[in-house]
Amino acid sequence: MSSINLQGIKGVIPAMMTCFDESGAFDEKRQRDLTRFLLSKNIDGLYLTGSTGETFLMSSDERKKVVEVVIDEVAHKIPVIVHVGDIGTDKSIDLARHAYKMGADAISSVPPFYFKFSSDEIVSYYQDISESVPLPMIVYNIALAGLVDFNTIKRLAKIENVKGIKYTATSHYEILRIKEEIGKDFMVYSGCDEMAMSGLAFGSDGIIGSFYNVIPELFIQIVQAERENDIKKARSLQISADAIIFFVLEHSFFASMKKMLSWIGHDAGFARKPFAPLTAEAEEDLRRGLKEIRDRYHITGVEVLENL
Repeated sequence: MSSINLQGIKGVIPAMMTCFDESGAFDEKRQRDLTRFLLSKNIDGLYLTGSTGETFLMSSDERKKVVEVVIDEVAHKIPVIVHVGDIGTDKSIDLARHAYKMGADAISSVPPFYFKFSSDEIVSYYQDISESVPLPMIVYNIALAGLVDFNTIKRLAKIENVKGIKYTATSHYEILRIKEEIGKDFMVYSGCDEMAMSGLAFGSDGIIGSFYNVIPELFIQIVQAERENDIKKARSLQISADAIIFFVLEHSFFASMKKMLSWIGHDAGFARKPFAPLTAEAEEDLRRGLKEIRDRYHITGVEVLENL
């Protein structure tokens, strides 16, 4: 049985990027700097070795090293959730046990992917991992790995240590259903950056996403506006955030976010192959486009946009 209360983990939680050097090796110095940068923004937690962390391009040992470095740098200042998902149950259990040993506050996992696993097999996967460590499990529902249906979510919620879900899907009406049919104490984390406002409005307890690495200020304000029931302000902030998100997505996603941080003195390194690097021409276009967005939407207080 989990000894940690997941209900204390709320708010803005970046799905943290993993830092690699020019040769593609994990870069501890850059990772520690990125951790300190995000802590300085008063975020509410970190989600490690997930999709944004390029986790499936890493070995298990590399994933463990990321966890060790970040948890050491965080030093219990904020909660840390470790994604342990993989295609094999034994691999995920090994990662879960390591996360527990290192002091993680919770674990998370995508469902087993590639093969078309049955609902029973998916439930068994989560059951086995959840029983391997006394940490709360957050199911990770994302189309990239295969969305689980609502009935399966309900079955998963009956597993003793499954305490929440990272809901990276656009069908936000199911967030309402989860809260009504499973229970208000079952934690829901909205995972679509471009729909953070919607996820919160539909009852999510927090938001976990990629762009919180580079523009956390906007999402911290969105959460605050939602808490104050200032829907007009939240909507305006989401419009600004979406303009940035959709523009950046026109470029090499991981390389662009890492490059943006380098502009403000926080070099997050390079994307790992086969992700493409950002060319000099693309970087110039990125700068020019983000400056235009900043000025058009009158965005202030976002560090990566201030000195374009």
